[in-house]
Amino acid sequence: MYIYGIDFTSTPSKRKHITCIEAVLEGDCLRVKELQRWTSLADFEHFLQRSGPWFAGMDFPFAMPRRFIENIGWPPAWRDYVGLVSQWDRAQFRTTLDAYRADRPNGDKEHRRVADARAGAISPQKLYGTPVGLMFFEGAPRLLNSDLCLPGLRDNDDSRIGLECYPGLLARRYIGRLTYKQDDPTKQTYEQQQARLMLWQHLQSEQLWEDYGVRLQTDAALIDDPSGDAIDALLCAIQAAWAARCSAPHYGQPSDVDPLEGWIHDPMLTNA
Repeated sequence: MYIYGIDFTSTPSKRKHITCIEAVLEGDCLRVKELQRWTSLADFEHFLQRSGPWFAGMDFPFAMPRRFIENIGWPPAWRDYVGLVSQWDRAQFRTTLDAYRADRPNGDKEHRRVADARAGAISPQKLYGTPVGLMFFEGAPRLLNSDLCLPGLRDNDDSRIGLECYPGLLARRYIGRLTYKQDDPTKQTYEQQQARLMLWQHLQSEQLWEDYGVRLQTDAALIDDPSGDAIDALLCAIQAAWAARCSAPHYGQPSDVDPLEGWIHDPMLTNA
């Protein structure tokens, strides 16, 4: 079974890529074959057309919080509200989210999904700092336009399975809140390098098999990337491999996932 892990960005370029790990899952062995770097969203669209079967763990929010959707009056179905957003340009999306926040009290401007709260992830409405809202804006409509099976959001018989993942959750399991990556070269430190090394040692240990049901076979050179994009793509691949081994129909997520919000695939959330 082919497994992909994708570290996503809403503005890919030659400087900041969408990073993809291609791996093969054979029994409980996850063997990394290739590291790919995509410089455009068109490259991501092309990937979504690859023939299956495969699983892809992707690091961006596939959906918005139910509370936000109901408050703002978006259609009460994932395909419909993502279809609405797909008709907008980025400026209209920003304006819509900014207007929603404007008159709401502090602490109630941005909401989190159930899975976000369990994972310690930020709201998919966030446009600044780490702009996961823009990642939703660029990623979710492209998923809508594909025929991928998206468990809990769009269940079908397609052999290509798209899974929302969160590499930071897996990293925190093994190294806590240590910072292990930095895009800005002037802020990259020896301490971050050591944190990546510590994370790598956990990924090579028996603990990974106990937690995620896989044993990893890959090159340690992945931790040499100080941006952390390569190792984040690898962590997404591990989460996707765990979900693949959990099998259909839920792939490790709870059976009562909110069909507006979806889920983040990781055993820590399922067992919480």
